[in-house]
Amino acid sequence: MNARREAYLYAAQRLTALIMAPLVIGHLITIIIAIQGGLSAEEILSRTSGNIFWAAFYGLFVLAAGIHAALGLRMVAAEWLGFRGPLANWTVAAVGLLLILLGFRAVGAVI
Repeated sequence: MNARREAYLYAAQRLTALIMAPLVIGHLITIIIAIQGGLSAEEILSRTSGNIFWAAFYGLFVLAAGIHAALGLRMVAAEWLGFRGPLANWTVAAVGLLLILLGFRAVGAVI
């Protein structure tokens, strides 16, 4: 395997983790506030509908999580299953793309 490419993928996974950390905290704070405020699902959806901030927040979250998960899955498949090479890379990339597309679909439904 190309050492430079592996270093870039390692850095990309760490970068997505850095992006996700504050987003996870923000998501958890939002959930706690919504629950403590007694908001129903309908009230939450009425507040998020058409809101560009929430669309950007969760869109970035989905993108970072999809990339992070795909890179992590690639390493797990290589280390535990011995699944390496171009087929493994393409398979994991497809899984990551699927996660991102499904996540954007969910964001679109809420926003």
